[in-house]
Amino acid sequence: MTDTRATLVAGVDSSTQSCKVVVCDADTGRVVRAGSSPHPAGTEIDPEQWWDALNRAIGEAGGLDDVAALSVAGQQHGLICLDGDGSVIRDALLWNDTRSAPSAAALVDELGGAQEWASQVGVVPVASITATKLRWVADHESDVADATAAVCLPHDWLTWRLRGADGLDTLVTDRSDASGTGYFSAADGAYREDLLQLAFGGRRPLLPRVLEPAEVAGRTGTGHVLGVGAGDNAAAALGLAAGAGDCVVSLGTSGVISAVTETPARDGAGLVAGFADATGRQLPLVCTLNGAPVLATAAGMLGVDLDEFGRLALSADVGSSGLVMVPYLSGERSPNLPDATGSIVGITGGNATRANMARAAVEGLLCSLVYCMELIRDQGVAIDRVLMIGGGSRSEAVLAIAPGLFGSPVTVPAPGEYVALGAARQAAWALTGELPAWKVPAAQRTGTAIGPEVYARYRSAAELILSR
Repeated sequence: MTDTRATLVAGVDSSTQSCKVVVCDADTGRVVRAGSSPHPAGTEIDPEQWWDALNRAIGEAGGLDDVAALSVAGQQHGLICLDGDGSVIRDALLWNDTRSAPSAAALVDELGGAQEWASQVGVVPVASITATKLRWVADHESDVADATAAVCLPHDWLTWRLRGADGLDTLVTDRSDASGTGYFSAADGAYREDLLQLAFGGRRPLLPRVLEPAEVAGRTGTGHVLGVGAGDNAAAALGLAAGAGDCVVSLGTSGVISAVTETPARDGAGLVAGFADATGRQLPLVCTLNGAPVLATAAGMLGVDLDEFGRLALSADVGSSGLVMVPYLSGERSPNLPDATGSIVGITGGNATRANMARAAVEGLLCSLVYCMELIRDQGVAIDRVLMIGGGSRSEAVLAIAPGLFGSPVTVPAPGEYVALGAARQAAWALTGELPAWKVPAAQRTGTAIGPEVYARYRSAAELILSR
C-alpha cells in the first residue's frame, strides 16, 4: 500500500469567527479535504475555546494521520497572558476589543507622537494593536500584569499547544504576526524591548522567539512537522502567491488593502500599518471599517436583492450623474473617523434615481479602497497588479466598475480559503525547505476607463466629513 503521508500538508485559519482546516497535496496545493468549527462571539475569549475548535475542525477534516506537516495562521493582535507555568491568566483580548483606545492615545503621546512610533516600528498604536492591550491590563488589572511571565498571540499559542506546550522558552512566532504588536519593527526584524516595557508599565515578560519564514517550529506529539505560522493577512498573501508589486484587496465585512514590497512603511498618520509578510518582505496594510455590507445596505434601501442591485448599478452612467456616496456607515478607520456617518452628496431632481443610487454606492465603496491604495503608494510602494478576494468580489457590479476606478485590470482568484491555504503552503515549505509554486486559478477583469473626476468628486465629499 502506498504511503501518502509525506505528500499531504494541512493549513489552519484560526480567525475571529471560526477555525478552518484544509488538507492539501504538498506538490500542487490541491485541496483534498477540509473542516471547520465556529468560535464563540465576543471580544474577550478563553483561548481554550480556540483549541477546542481547532480539534473539532481537524476531526471534520478527517484527521491528520496521513498529514506530514501543518502550520497555523491566525487573527492578529490578540493578547494572551501566561503565568510561569504556562497557564492562561485571563481571557484573551481580541483585536476588536476597543476598551484600550485611551491606552493607545496615551502611548502615542508618551513616545512623542504618531510620527515617532511610525519611524521606530512602522505602526502607530490604535485600540487593535497588542501593545495597547498590554497597557490596559497594566492600568486596570495590575495583579494579572504582575503574574504575567510571557505574552503571545493566538497563532503563537495554538502552535505552542500543538507541540505540547513544553515550556515558555519554546514559544515561537513569525515576523508577520509580531509586526502587529507595536513592539516589533518589521523594517529591522527585531523586538523593541523598550516599547514593550513602556506599554506594560516597566514589566518585561518573555516574548516568543521570531523564526524565519521556512523554519521548523517543532513537531507535534504525533510527529507532524510544524511550520512557524503567520498572521492572517500575510497567510492570505502567501496563499494567493502574491509577489512584489501585487496589491491584495480583501472585500469582506471590512476592506483590507495590502501590498507585497521590499519597502517598509512608516506612515506618521498611522493609516498604513508597517506589517511584514510571510516570506521575508514587507506587507504595508490599510484597513477600512466599511466593506461589502455597504452593498447590502444600499440594496435594502432600494428594496432589491443583490443581483438586481448590481443590474441597477450597471444601468447607470459612469459617475452616477454626479451623485456621490461616502460609505462611512459604521464610522471609519481609514481615515480615522470612528464617529462618522455616511453621506450622499450632489442630489438633484435629475439624478435622484434608483440606478444612480445603486451605482453611487458601488463607486463610493470602491473609491474608499482607491484612497487606501493611494496611501500605500505614498509610502513609495509600487502597485503593478490588483487581486480582489472576499465576498464583495462576487458582485458583478463591483467587478465591472473596479478596473476603471483602480486604473488597471483586476485579477479575481477563484473563491477559496486563502488564509488556510497560505498556512498549508508554509507547512510544505517547512517540510521540504522549498516554497512550492502552487497555481492559483484566477480570471482577469477589465472595464471601461473612468476619468479622474469621479474619484475627485468622492474625495471632495469625503473631505466634507473630515472637516466636521
